[in-house]
Amino acid sequence: MDVVIVSIGTLSKNPFWQERTAVRTSHATTTLIHVDDAFILVDPSLPAQALEQRLFERTGLKPQAITHVFLTNWRPVHRRALAAFTNADWLMHEPEIRAAREVLAAASRMAEGSQDDMTLQSEVRLLERMQIAGDKLASGVDLFPLAGYTPGQCGLLLSLPTSTTLITGDAVATAEHFSAGRVLPECFDVKTAQDSLSEVYEIADQVIPGHDNIFNNPRAAGI
Repeated sequence: MDVVIVSIGTLSKNPFWQERTAVRTSHATTTLIHVDDAFILVDPSLPAQALEQRLFERTGLKPQAITHVFLTNWRPVHRRALAAFTNADWLMHEPEIRAAREVLAAASRMAEGSQDDMTLQSEVRLLERMQIAGDKLASGVDLFPLAGYTPGQCGLLLSLPTSTTLITGDAVATAEHFSAGRVLPECFDVKTAQDSLSEVYEIADQVIPGHDNIFNNPRAAGI
C-alpha cells in the first residue's frame, strides 16, 4: 500500500494561532491511497485545476487514473474538485449520504423557484451520483465511522504490517486540536465528535487530519 499526501489542508482560522476571524481560504487535506489496481483519492478539496496540478506533481497521475473518490463528509470544502474525476466511483458513508439528502430536500422546498434553487439542484445532481461505500474499499482500507462533526462523518483505517494510519477528515481538524482534545466548534453533535476523537487516540498510530499534515499519535510513543 502506498499513501501520499497530495495536498495539506488548512483552516480559515486557527484558534491555536490566535486567529479569531477568517484569514485564509479553508481547504481539506487530500490523500491518495494506491492498493493493487485501486487509486483512491480522499477529499479532493482544492479547485479542480489546482488539484490536477498538485496530483501530477505529487504522484505523476492525471485525474483519469483515479478509480475511486471517497468523501469523509459532504461539506463543500471537501469536494471542490469532485467533478474532475469523471472516471472514478464516488463513495461516501451511507449515513452521510442520507443526512445530506434530507438537508438538500428541505432546502430545495424552501428555495423552490428562486436562484438558490438552481444551485441546490446542482448539489442534488452531484449527490445522486454518490455511491454507498462498502465496509472495505480495498485490501487493508476499511471504513471507520467517526460521527459528530457531521451525522455520517467517516474516516478510512489503513492497516499496514506494523502500524495503523487513520484518515479522519474533520473528526480531527489539526495536530494541535488532537493534542488539546478539541473538536471543531461547528460540529453537528459535539459530544459524539468528542467520543470519535477519543476513538482516534485509541486506534491510530498515525493520523491524517482534516486540515493538517500527517502526524504520529503520541500514544504510539507511550505519551
